[in-house]
Amino acid sequence: MMRVSETVKHLIIINVLMYVGTVAIGNGNLFYEWFAMYFPKNDAFKPWQIITHMFMHGGVTHILFNMFALWMFGTPVEQALGSKKFLFIYISAGLGAVLLQVGFYYFQYIPNYNALLESGLSAETIKHALVTNQVGSGITPAQLELLKHIFPAYNASMVGASGCIMGILAAFGMMNPEAKLMMIFLPIPIKAKYFIPGIIILDLVSGLTGQSFFSPSNTAYMAHVGGALTGFFIMWYWKKNQFNQNRWY
Repeated sequence: MMRVSETVKHLIIINVLMYVGTVAIGNGNLFYEWFAMYFPKNDAFKPWQIITHMFMHGGVTHILFNMFALWMFGTPVEQALGSKKFLFIYISAGLGAVLLQVGFYYFQYIPNYNALLESGLSAETIKHALVTNQVGSGITPAQLELLKHIFPAYNASMVGASGCIMGILAAFGMMNPEAKLMMIFLPIPIKAKYFIPGIIILDLVSGLTGQSFFSPSNTAYMAHVGGALTGFFIMWYWKKNQFNQNRWY
């Protein structure tokens, strides 16, 4: 059992404290209202949620899996890069996860929202339907279909450190491409240089099709992809421009 590194330890403590606060205060709703990441068009969105959602989790299983992964992959990455570079990848990957997931939501939202406006619905009518999940008698079937398309994006919320951890996982894979990894549900050792791209591809397919392979159906798959790509490009840049081939720190 490797010893947990300092920054990883502090991140785990913060995540656990946030989870305890979520459960203990306001029946779990208050922390979600304040700190979960909401779609920017939603009135519940606040700028600080871009950061705070990275330390929120949706249940015991969610936080246990994420903290286990943070310990397992974060410790060797921090030991190799140092705390500052490790934390830079961690937060950057979380931001990359938000950027891609929210961008994907906008991709779903904007064309359908504009089509609703062109169909004759006012912005106020559209917002009322999205907020209350209720429509008036004058809504046509075509308009209702458009509302159904944008309702999930408008009311989406994100919690969890998964995007950050996917960035760390990508960094680990670039540093240790020959390391053999296994999934709990697929106990077959696979080299990191194949395992990690495979996970990213599955997340991308899930995000585009809605088909879930190993995660719950409400998982923000594009956030996983965004976090992993951010971690990969940061490490690629550092490896190319800042590090000697034989040394990573």
